[in-house]
Amino acid sequence: MNQRDRRSRFGGVTALLILSTAGLSCAAPPDEGAVRGVTDSTIVIGTFSPLTGPAALWGAVGRGAELYFDMINEEGGIHGRQIEFILKDDAYQPSRTVAAVREMVERDGVFAVTAGVGTASNRAVLDYLQENEVVVVSPATGATHWAYPPKKYVFAQYTPYLDEAAVLVDYAVNDLGKTRIAVIYQNDDFGESGLVGAELALAKHGLSVVEAVSVEVPDTDLNSHAVRLRESGADAVLAWLTPRHATIIHGAVGRLGYEPQWLVSSVLADSDLMYELTEGAWEGVIFAAIGQLANSDHPLTEKYRQAAARLAPDERAGEFLFAGFRYSEPLAEGLRRAGRDLTTESLIAALETLDGWVGSGPPITYGPDQRQGTRAMFLARTIEGGTAEKLTDWIESGIDIEAAIRVLEGSQ
Repeated sequence: MNQRDRRSRFGGVTALLILSTAGLSCAAPPDEGAVRGVTDSTIVIGTFSPLTGPAALWGAVGRGAELYFDMINEEGGIHGRQIEFILKDDAYQPSRTVAAVREMVERDGVFAVTAGVGTASNRAVLDYLQENEVVVVSPATGATHWAYPPKKYVFAQYTPYLDEAAVLVDYAVNDLGKTRIAVIYQNDDFGESGLVGAELALAKHGLSVVEAVSVEVPDTDLNSHAVRLRESGADAVLAWLTPRHATIIHGAVGRLGYEPQWLVSSVLADSDLMYELTEGAWEGVIFAAIGQLANSDHPLTEKYRQAAARLAPDERAGEFLFAGFRYSEPLAEGLRRAGRDLTTESLIAALETLDGWVGSGPPITYGPDQRQGTRAMFLARTIEGGTAEKLTDWIESGIDIEAAIRVLEGSQ
């Protein structure tokens, strides 16, 4: 890791925090004949991640993406070029995402962005990145803004939260026999996607959400939220929360002696970490998974475990870290397919050739009019000790996602 990479990992955006969205302007185009972020020997790739702040546990996603490209560089790079990876801390604050991304584009000259964490954070920079013709691959969020409608420079991989909700509800009702289902969710686009998806899925079963409890990002006391869940009589609770809030609410309901069946979003799929944070209370939690389990014997998962142990022995090799690897896979494959004559247009054309391509997640397909690479997931359950076991194979919800998006947008 060079000195600039080391600085980028731990921050480096303080001087830009006074910038606001209103102050953004398109970056100057590269010199004629040049491709921004591409030299004869390097390609500049960037991301933003909450290395600090209320969602800091998700910062492992950004570090995982960095490690993935460190591994690629060890293997010789891509078509003779090394990846210069830039990781910036936005602390899960969209205003800081704006400053960080502007710096990446206008000072660092990134060619592409991958694995940026957070719905609000990605929305804050989506238009700017498109205006500057920066290819964005795999925003680390299951919101639908990236692919519906399709956008030329954006390739989504993360299974939509709307689909997660439908699959979790169907499993709760059909397989577990639950009829009183509550939802606790972060009060923004991220959480509302889960809530609306759950409402639509329950309606198909002739049911409704018995209690919808919202959480604000700064909240630290969730005792009243726990009381509302208990008083609802819910026998199952669905959750779209940060790991921090999921830990707090588990402690709060535990003190009440309330023990519903928890079914949670893939954003909480790091079962080993959540088991540790909740001191074992995470046992039995069912979660949506959009990639191989961290304890899987899948060849790529094993390769990534070895790379993490070699390149970052102090990192905890769990789902969040491996998610950064997984979100970076389609970009690396696109760079390989684009060939040595790399341009923004050749990368887009290459990504559009992915048709059922498989990395460490479900098959991914893109095309000129398709920017949601997959809608698949499987369900898993946390077992004693914090590892997880698969409950299903890869499945899709079958919902009319565009109709669901219209309902979601009408509720906001």
